Amino acid sequence: MRHPLIALPPLDALRGFVAAARRLSITQAADDLCLTQSAVSRQIQTLEERLGTQLFTRSNRSITLTMAGEQLFRLCSPWMDKLAELSDSLREEIRPRTVTISASIGVASLWILPRLGAFQAAHPDIDVRLAANNRVEDLAQEDIDLAIRYSAAAQAGPNAQHLFDEQIVPVASPAVAQRVLAHPRGLLSEVLLDLERNSRPWLRWSYWLERKAPGLRAKGFLYFHQYDQIIQAALEGHGVALGRLPLIQNMLKDGRLQALASVPQGVPDYAYWLLQAVPEPREEVRHFRDWLLHSLR
Repeated sequence: MRHPLIALPPLDALRGFVAAARRLSITQAADDLCLTQSAVSRQIQTLEERLGTQLFTRSNRSITLTMAGEQLFRLCSPWMDKLAELSDSLREEIRPRTVTISASIGVASLWILPRLGAFQAAHPDIDVRLAANNRVEDLAQEDIDLAIRYSAAAQAGPNAQHLFDEQIVPVASPAVAQRVLAHPRGLLSEVLLDLERNSRPWLRWSYWLERKAPGLRAKGFLYFHQYDQIIQAALEGHGVALGRLPLIQNMLKDGRLQALASVPQGVPDYAYWLLQAVPEPREEVRHFRDWLLHSLR
């Protein structure tokens, strides 16, 4: 016995018919389907031959549906819409979801962004959303998959993965560094680039000077609200910055910045930690997490 599905007309022919019936125009249907007029005409002709009846009455300038065409259109048009909706939803389900990573503005701009190109080249099918914010966000409530946090070990949480420790060293552009290193107190003859907000003391010049040059004053200070602005100012030769070594390592390697001390100052206990929202993240989040950890090697 012949299976009923074998008797069904081809989907392309039905699609061409529905497009033409909606527009009552072969030309406009061809535009909708990104086909030629002749291709749509052949689809409709194939369908009429398959069904053994005319679906359109044709004149020089227009087409109208026959009674059989009206019946087929009422059946097929809503079915085509439902098929298109289901197709879209299925494609959306299998498409990898965006990976969202949260970090402070400084970490995002100085450490994550320069590395993202390598990840996108290796995983072009995974979209990444970078949530740069100095506010500590709740990963679950904000729909964040991963976060880089700067804190003491006790505050990082039991499942946090250690990324790197904090190390501080004065840095400047090569031209400024040359002036500083030419004199024993050259640092105090330069403008010091500092954070204006009440941040952790070891990120402020006052903390550094109290230990390295007590009682002495610098030429002047230039204050910024964000740490990445300080580094940009140092790159442009506007003064000397306290460089957070893990965030500016690439700039030291390629010579855009120069360290003004041979031994960085460590920050006891404080470090950068990687947090993930759930113990077993989805596949694309694992790919991004593993790439992030691999980039430290």
